Amino acid sequence: MAKKDMKIFTHMKKMFLVVVCLSIIIVYLMWTSQGKHIDMSTFMQLDQTHDPITCTTSFKDLRLFHNVVKDLPIIYFITPTYPRREQVAELTRLGQTLMHIPNLHWIVADDTLQCSPMISALLPKFGIPYTHIASPMPPVYRTNNAVPPRGVANRRAALAWIRSYVKSGVVYFGDDDNTFDLKLFDEIRDTKKISMFPVGLIGSYGISSPVLRKGNVIGFFDSWPAKRKFPVDMAGFAVNVDLILKHPNATMPYKAGYEEDRFISSLGVKLSDIEPKANNCSEVLVWHTQTLKKPPPTVKVSMELLSIVDTSLVKLFEELKFLGMGSMSTREGTKSYLTKDGKMYRL
Repeated sequence: MAKKDMKIFTHMKKMFLVVVCLSIIIVYLMWTSQGKHIDMSTFMQLDQTHDPITCTTSFKDLRLFHNVVKDLPIIYFITPTYPRREQVAELTRLGQTLMHIPNLHWIVADDTLQCSPMISALLPKFGIPYTHIASPMPPVYRTNNAVPPRGVANRRAALAWIRSYVKSGVVYFGDDDNTFDLKLFDEIRDTKKISMFPVGLIGSYGISSPVLRKGNVIGFFDSWPAKRKFPVDMAGFAVNVDLILKHPNATMPYKAGYEEDRFISSLGVKLSDIEPKANNCSEVLVWHTQTLKKPPPTVKVSMELLSIVDTSLVKLFEELKFLGMGSMSTREGTKSYLTKDGKMYRL
């Protein structure tokens, strides 16, 4: 009986140790989660990461009206984007702005699992050297955040591409819905370390900018300080590639509102390092404009009627679908009509 009791005691001791270890693990996970609810789906999602895909890259400048200036530093213009009805319009407008800028390489990082055929077809039209990347946001950040950190995965993928293929130049983050004065590119091109400048249409102040005294940055004017060391907008600074390469671990966090501050801090930047641009931060050369977002519509049509009438609408709807601007359906959607001489004909 003594041996049997000893085995039972040993078994219970092992079970007790297992329970203690599991308790410690659970407490640790609760502590590291910063109070967030933990469930198994979260851990499953953490494993569902997708590496960025470099879809296409072209280093050729095919703009016929434009000459490459040999000694001019290249600006690597990083644009995070995501599929929506307005995407093609935003990228077209921005691309036609960038067509005027010499020695520029456009990095378009799309929040998709696979390369977008629409973007792959659009980018070569501008003749600008470009890189197209598919860089989806990790699912855990898409579902477990009230405000998803949009654009972080895209910018991180673009920075990884730069670290792999670029040795010199200037990096600038330009969203696809922002508006840029062409003078801005002349200003940032000679950035030695990090330059900063005002951004219009930001927050309740209507502006976000460094504050200068006697030509030196002494602080910042921004309506959402949030205890940030560098309360600036993503469009309000440019960084020399050399500084990025010297800090291989510098990156942006998946925390909405703190991407700029943490990225600049990870580069080891001090106030004295900042190079003020735009006439000592007294001019606005970039605006944080935002297009009103609406879901792509579904238009209800009769395919049989369209084929009988034999109009251009069939190809037009195919174009809308390809561009991500809308779709047509024979079962649901907004009722559609053809008008002629003031009269409406149901499609």
